[in-house]
Amino acid sequence: MFKKILIANRGEIAVRVAQACHELGIATVGVFSTVDTGSKHLRFMDDSVWIGDSPPQTSYLNITRIVDVAKSTGADAIHPGYGFLAENAEFARACEDAGITFIGPGSNALSLVGDKIASRNTVKKVNVPIIPGMEGSSADIDDFRSMAETIGYPVIVKASLGGGGKGMRIIRSDAELADCVAAGQREAQSAFGDSTVYLEKYIEKPRHIEFQVLRDHHGNVVHLCERECSIQRRHQKIVEETPSPVLDAQLRHEMGEAAKKVITAAAYTNAGTVEFLLDHQRNFYFLEVNARVQVEHPITEMVTGVDIVRQQIKIADGCRIVFSQGDVQQNGHAMESRIYAEDPHQQFMPSPGRILYLNEPQGPGIRVDSGVYDGWNVPPHYDPILSKLIAWAEDREHCIARMVQALEQYTILGIRTNIDFLSRIITATAFRKGDYHTHFIDDHEQRLMPKFKHQRVALVGAALISLTGKRGQLSSKSAASPQTTPWQEVGRWELSGD
Repeated sequence: MFKKILIANRGEIAVRVAQACHELGIATVGVFSTVDTGSKHLRFMDDSVWIGDSPPQTSYLNITRIVDVAKSTGADAIHPGYGFLAENAEFARACEDAGITFIGPGSNALSLVGDKIASRNTVKKVNVPIIPGMEGSSADIDDFRSMAETIGYPVIVKASLGGGGKGMRIIRSDAELADCVAAGQREAQSAFGDSTVYLEKYIEKPRHIEFQVLRDHHGNVVHLCERECSIQRRHQKIVEETPSPVLDAQLRHEMGEAAKKVITAAAYTNAGTVEFLLDHQRNFYFLEVNARVQVEHPITEMVTGVDIVRQQIKIADGCRIVFSQGDVQQNGHAMESRIYAEDPHQQFMPSPGRILYLNEPQGPGIRVDSGVYDGWNVPPHYDPILSKLIAWAEDREHCIARMVQALEQYTILGIRTNIDFLSRIITATAFRKGDYHTHFIDDHEQRLMPKFKHQRVALVGAALISLTGKRGQLSSKSAASPQTTPWQEVGRWELSGD
């Protein structure tokens, strides 16, 4: 087993990986940028090394610096988490050249599945359904126009490398084509350093369903069932659940076996996710492979009992998967809400700043994967995700009830968050019925926009705690409650004025 692993990431995923390492008796090396000197993830590391200034290009995306730190600290493996360099084939290759194990697929497989055009062509060869579209990119706009006319509008332009909705543009007419392709190329170049884009048919209001797959170096491959990821804003998933409300046993089997075929055809090892779109006729189409641990991996862990990060580490170390497909069972229902530092009232702009008060929910079936703490200054340089709230229960209705209660208990003051917005999604009638698709948020925008609720008074209480450093005595009534509010904790106070 590895002796020491460098975790090339920050925030909640770095904490999560460090916890898995410690359970396996593996020492950890954390890395941090200038602005992350006091980051929570460093508390979980045996050693921590500064890797550069705050912008990600000089720190968390600095391949040479990260590999050098791994060598100098004696790390024999690197876990990339998600985002940053997690799907970067050049980074995987640099690790291989340095004799350091990259905890993920090999650089060749990563190059293949990371290139959406190449992966589409590979999948087509093994008879897994793909969405009609280009089999290569082009510098000639007429080639894009010809494909759009062949498959019919609407179409979507996508970046060949990367994900997260970057470079995507929906095109509904020839008049929009040239501008949308050019805009997609510019965004792809900025986000991924590669301007390659392609076109495929745009499926109206599908469901987005992904399958978690594990494959070891000995040819063993299993899937851990599906995750429903259709609740998205600007192509970014924000609420996920498993099992999917629309899959039956037969369709789950067909999609799961297709996912295993994709991973095997790509000679992919470690944990990966095969993503599909499901149309109204219950036809599924290959979308892409996410070659890393997913943000939403905890819900799969909750229903299957399989620790995905632990499996990543063991597979990378050469261990065999010790269970078969028949051993994988879904137990109960799990759901995840992503907590972001963003302001829904300002087009979801990031909301960096100091967290004045933090209260994370607790209780049966509740898990919080968090990368922040009370008093932490959320920096503006990185993805604004703060934490992930996960709920599990015996059935979907009970799981929704637990998630609603947990969101009500989740308090973060000093910055704007999307907590209220998430609560409105979970309580929406269509969501409760499982009747939703990737355009759910667009279709229910007015219903979902959160309302301000007593935030000024709450901020006053939080500010008093911050300034005085004191928490007042609770009354006997409030002391009996497991949940307190900022104004309870500052002691005696009153509002004055008109």
